[in-house]
Amino acid sequence: MNTVFGPALQYLRVSFTARYARARSEESERGASAVEWVIISAIVVAIVVAVGFWLLTTLEAKGQQVCDQINGTGKGAAPGAACAGVGPGN
Repeated sequence: MNTVFGPALQYLRVSFTARYARARSEESERGASAVEWVIISAIVVAIVVAVGFWLLTTLEAKGQQVCDQINGTGKGAAPGAACAGVGPGN
């Protein structure tokens, strides 16, 4: 390559080769990082769902206890009578 563009083309070839090698090495790390983030996110979502379910059931049980106390279940009133139609399931 004894043309005027010889050194420029050689520089471009070396630059693209270096960029290509660097991009290939970073892709594997990016992919692994993305997989790690997906796994971490899935674990966090599972924890949030579990805590939310536990909180929902606990609050419903406590709400029913409060309602029963208000109704005075020991005095012949039907348990939960005043609470009928109240809550997420109704």
